[in-house]
Amino acid sequence: MKRQRGYTLLEVIVAFALLALALTLLLGILSGAARQVRGSSDAARAALYAQSLLAQVGAGEVIAPGQRDGEFEDGRYRWQLRIAPWRDASIAAARQQVDPNAAGLFEVTLAVQWGDAGPGQRLQLRSLRTVAAGGEAPLP
Repeated sequence: MKRQRGYTLLEVIVAFALLALALTLLLGILSGAARQVRGSSDAARAALYAQSLLAQVGAGEVIAPGQRDGEFEDGRYRWQLRIAPWRDASIAAARQQVDPNAAGLFEVTLAVQWGDAGPGQRLQLRSLRTVAAGGEAPLP
C-alpha cells in the first residue's frame, strides 16, 4: 500500500493558530499607532487654540485682572484664562520702592483641556504682558 503525503489536521490547526496570533498582534499595533496619531492631532489643535487666545490678550483690549473661560468645538476643547498682576519677589523681599510711572506687568495663565470623558489632556501656558502706567493700553 502506498503511503499518502500531506498535512495532518493537527498541523493545519497549529498553522491557523499562528496566523491568528500574528494578525492579532498586527492589528493591535496598528490601532495603537492610530490612537497616537489622533492624540498628537488633538494636542496640536489645542496648541493652535491656545496660541490664538494668547495672541488676543491685550490686542485691542485693556488688560485687567480677572478670569474667564470658554470652549471650542462644542465643548471638546475647554479653556480657562487667568490674568493677575505680577510682582517681583526680589523687589518685595528687599522692600524697594517701585516707580508708580513704570509699566506694569501682568501674568497671563491659559489652561486648555480636551478629551471625551474625564479630565483628559491638559496644556498650560504662562506669559507676562506689559501694560502702560495706569493700565490705559497695552504696550507693543
